[in-house]
Amino acid sequence: MLLNFYSYKLVRDYGFAPNPFGGICTLATCKPHLRKKAKINDWIIGTGAVTTGLEHQLIYLMQVTNKITFEEYWQNNLYTFKKVVLNGSLIQMHGDNIYFKKNGIWFQTESQHSYYDSINQANLENDLSGEYVLTSNYFFYFGSQHFKVPEEFLNICCTSRDYTKSENSNVGKKFVEWVANKYSIGVHGDPTDWEQYKQLSFW
Repeated sequence: MLLNFYSYKLVRDYGFAPNPFGGICTLATCKPHLRKKAKINDWIIGTGAVTTGLEHQLIYLMQVTNKITFEEYWQNNLYTFKKVVLNGSLIQMHGDNIYFKKNGIWFQTESQHSYYDSINQANLENDLSGEYVLTSNYFFYFGSQHFKVPEEFLNICCTSRDYTKSENSNVGKKFVEWVANKYSIGVHGDPTDWEQYKQLSFW
């Protein structure tokens, strides 16, 4: 089976893109070119960025187990948990199921990608240009428990501004095997950027 390994750098990690909660990791916003091209069984590798001081730190690893349209994402009850509840928990506040169509027009709910009380048209157009939502029930999300990718696997890490694609990479396969043997599937830490909320009075 031909496997692609897509690697990119996260400049923000709020549990929004990706959203690792509810037993399903989803990538529904940002990285439109990657979301459009990735296929079921491909792997997505998200590492930190130089600007955040987390270069080559593994934030998450997921295998694409489903690829769905935004309409299905909004309408399927399986993903209702991913819809935003702004007065809810931090998990609910960072829901990524934010796009729905009415009378042929796309709308954006108030969320991490909208303005306070109106649609952010630039984000809407960029997100929807990816056409698909990638979902996974086979993922490893580390967030604040990130760690540096071992030297022998660094070649699989992103080297471009958007993303790096590797086809049937032996390094990629060995890296996935290494992570799977060392860690259990699921969430291992809070999103990296949730640290700022600890400074707020409601924490």
